[in-house]
Amino acid sequence: MRNRPIPGSSGLVREMSLLGDPLLHRACEDVTDFGPSLARLVEDMFATMYAAQGVGLAANQVGVPLKVFVYDCPDDDDVRHLGHVVNPELVEADGLTVRGPEGCLSLPGLEAGTDRFDHAVVEGLTMTGEPVRIAGTGWFARCLQHECDHLQGTVYTDRLTGLRRTRALRAARRAPWARKAWRAGPWARKA
Repeated sequence: MRNRPIPGSSGLVREMSLLGDPLLHRACEDVTDFGPSLARLVEDMFATMYAAQGVGLAANQVGVPLKVFVYDCPDDDDVRHLGHVVNPELVEADGLTVRGPEGCLSLPGLEAGTDRFDHAVVEGLTMTGEPVRIAGTGWFARCLQHECDHLQGTVYTDRLTGLRRTRALRAARRAPWARKAWRAGPWARKA
């Protein structure tokens, strides 16, 4: 029997920011208020991530320019990692570089082979201001790096080069969810 609520069970599903939203391409701000509004944001982010069937979600993906992300992601040994980080810093990213399929809730239905380190460590705070350190390997390390990138204004397609980048951006332009703003944005001209 559980002694605590399931994350997101009392949250509201928020609208997802899609590629082309300027907020996804700007660095987020540090959280300074650790009150009820932050707890509500974290709860809503879990609800939104689960509704979209994701494994991680950054606050700017739901229109909030604050350094917060949530995750419910397995590693390569199928060990589940569940939590959130406020004001995260990627303090280690090392080991082998692995190119693996990577997708994003802000680019629904698309993925591309993206290079990531197979080990990552993030330090930050909980929503109550307690220090937290999260280490991950494999798929979970990829998730940690991906979400930290979001909070710096980087989408995984920004890490792609050459033909892989061209194909990913072309697919995004043609996707049914593509926004007029994305088609007119400066990043579209790089494809």
